Amino acid sequence: MTSPVRYAPSVETVEPDEAETVRDLEASFKEILDTTSKDYGHAVRSVHAKAHGIAKGTLSVKGGLPPELAQGLFATPGEHEAILRISTNPGDILDDSIALPRGLALKVLGVDGARVAGSEGDTTQDFIMVNGPVFNAPDPKAFAKNLKLLAKTTDKGESGKKLLSGILRGVEATLEAVGLESATLQQLGGAPQVHPLGETYYSQTAFRYGDHIAKFALVPVSPALTQLTGDTVNVTADRPDALREVVREVMIEQGGTWELRVQLNTDLDAMPVEDPTEEWDEKASPYVTVATLVAPPQLSWTPGETEGLDDALAYSVWNALDAHRPLGGVNRVRKDTYTFSQDYRGRFNGCPLHQPKTLDELA
Repeated sequence: MTSPVRYAPSVETVEPDEAETVRDLEASFKEILDTTSKDYGHAVRSVHAKAHGIAKGTLSVKGGLPPELAQGLFATPGEHEAILRISTNPGDILDDSIALPRGLALKVLGVDGARVAGSEGDTTQDFIMVNGPVFNAPDPKAFAKNLKLLAKTTDKGESGKKLLSGILRGVEATLEAVGLESATLQQLGGAPQVHPLGETYYSQTAFRYGDHIAKFALVPVSPALTQLTGDTVNVTADRPDALREVVREVMIEQGGTWELRVQLNTDLDAMPVEDPTEEWDEKASPYVTVATLVAPPQLSWTPGETEGLDDALAYSVWNALDAHRPLGGVNRVRKDTYTFSQDYRGRFNGCPLHQPKTLDELA
């Protein structure tokens, strides 16, 4: 493999109007949150509001990693408590028959080291990933435009969304049959109805990786999960929470094992930091395993109980070590907007959110 690019602040290009874009994003977040909080009498996330499963486990950092991979969290072999959350992306809680991209957020606890600004005093490292290698917007402005559209469709006729989802899913399936796909169609309701536990999840955006730059992926490796890869879930009108059901069935019987992998940047031109719609070539720089996540058999969702745990969790790419600083415009504008959403939830629900030190705090 070509030598990895060394990190320097100059790998980022900050646009002069990013503060304005942040204000636009916060306005869209507020519109979503105002709508859903009024509907539910309770504040949920402005994106990825519906969880399909939450599981506790252990992240084990590999020993003997080469110097370019033994960076930040992964510099020292050892075990960390971790908790993952599986979701879909809208800010309203929809019937699972509406086909949307799957998301996975992983929080690693007990992480020591210098922190990014705003995360001082915490000991968590968050990874937020989606089941596709590229983001659906090339820059902060396009991200804000997409979120504005999502805000305008929040709470607008679930029956219409189901109909649209069916149409878009048909179009997307046609594209996939000829080797193409559309992140936009998937975002609007045309995503494949795949089993969440069989999917590989990608950070999509770039991050500092100690002395280098990288993207992350979480890959299922235990047979209980890999046999689900590509499987579709039967989502019908009488199964509005079908994804919770199928995730629960697997997790309670077998649990799961994933590998956390890293793709190092080896060419800033071919692997841009500022445009997350560009997929980094895995032939030029393959994903390499740096840690293993094991979640033992457990209840991933218990109605009347798991909702409280879900409320207590807050994920952000900016809950991070400085060694894994988020990079690129999309990540930069996420910082204040995710904090805005988290603070809104805390105020509305009368319970300010904080980062846990141990899993026992979340019991």
